[in-house]
Amino acid sequence: MTRTVAVAAAMAVGLALGVETPGGEAAPGPEGGLRASSGPVRVMSFNIRYGTADDGENAWSRRRDLVVETIRSFDPDVLGLQEALRDQLDELATALPGYAEIGVGRDDGARKGEYAAILFRSERFAPIDSGTFWLSDEPGSPGSATWGNRIPRVCTWVTLRDRRSGAETLVLNTHLDHESAVSRERAAGMIASRADAVRAGREIVVTGDFNAPPDSRPLATLRATAGTTPPGLRDAFAVAHPDSTDPGTFHGFEGIATGGRIDAILVSGGWQVREAGVIRASREGRYPSDHFPVTAILERRR
Repeated sequence: MTRTVAVAAAMAVGLALGVETPGGEAAPGPEGGLRASSGPVRVMSFNIRYGTADDGENAWSRRRDLVVETIRSFDPDVLGLQEALRDQLDELATALPGYAEIGVGRDDGARKGEYAAILFRSERFAPIDSGTFWLSDEPGSPGSATWGNRIPRVCTWVTLRDRRSGAETLVLNTHLDHESAVSRERAAGMIASRADAVRAGREIVVTGDFNAPPDSRPLATLRATAGTTPPGLRDAFAVAHPDSTDPGTFHGFEGIATGGRIDAILVSGGWQVREAGVIRASREGRYPSDHFPVTAILERRR
């Protein structure tokens, strides 16, 4: 489902932003060699925490503006959202003009349940093909969950054509299970297989809350995605900051991350990673979500 946003809303909200990098700022990656292109592609992955959660002082209504300002401050061309409900997506559509949306609710394949939605700038990109599949033995069956996960898990994908250069990119966005290791491993295998099947030589970007750190088996499976040149996907943050200790991305609204960097952006070898980071945004001690969003600025090689 594609939804073009055409409603503007002006907001002036003070926001403190921090991007986690070894030097305190987003820094260029170590790679070189670009071809003529339409310019960098700014990518963000953001688990915005589902809006009906009983979060008290951190309820959606109290942090919605922070989510909007965090997204607006980075100004992504492509945005992978996790845990977004239909009402939240509608509110973001009003506040963030110029984006189109791909995705469906995981419970019914329409509007019910969380989305793994992909938003992209409609002035820059045209959608060529898209879809959502369920991470189960019945990938075409809405609401299915067969690998030990108690709730449905999905992956949404879209092939985008850059209106400026004509270059096409396969973008996938997902949220792997928080409980079942078996589900995460099998889901990663399915995503890698589906990416191989539909990419047709295009470059790949995968965004997600993987509920697993970079050295886990699910992430290793995704990085080993075949058919890319050079083979495999790379973790954008690790490419940009090879000597950095991985910052955690889940913090439970406390601002102090626990565990590893479970949110990530993976890219195929045709991308140069110009910058990558973890955004820490807060205002008066309140955070936009219980996860820190992750970002990458990408440019195609020659």
